Amino acid sequence: MLNNLVNIGFGNYMNSTRIITILSPDSAPVKRLKEEARVEKKLVDATYGRRTRAVIITDSNHVILSSIQPETIAHRFTEYNGQNFKSKENTPK
Repeated sequence: MLNNLVNIGFGNYMNSTRIITILSPDSAPVKRLKEEARVEKKLVDATYGRRTRAVIITDSNHVILSSIQPETIAHRFTEYNGQNFKSKENTPK
């Protein structure tokens, strides 16, 4: 189990097998999702008061806020899982 931990910033780790998706927090649907999680007591704020840069959704419907960029978390996630991650935004056309 300790092999599956991913650093999400400021000494906070989470189990990589529980991650469903990593989102950017800027869109209105993600903002609504954050508010719904707050009402349902399923929001975990791991930003230490800094700006939210990534929203992580888990298989238990918990929403985790991180101040680390989604690309950085995805890179750390793929390092642990041995996957080859390529963002569509960064690929040449």
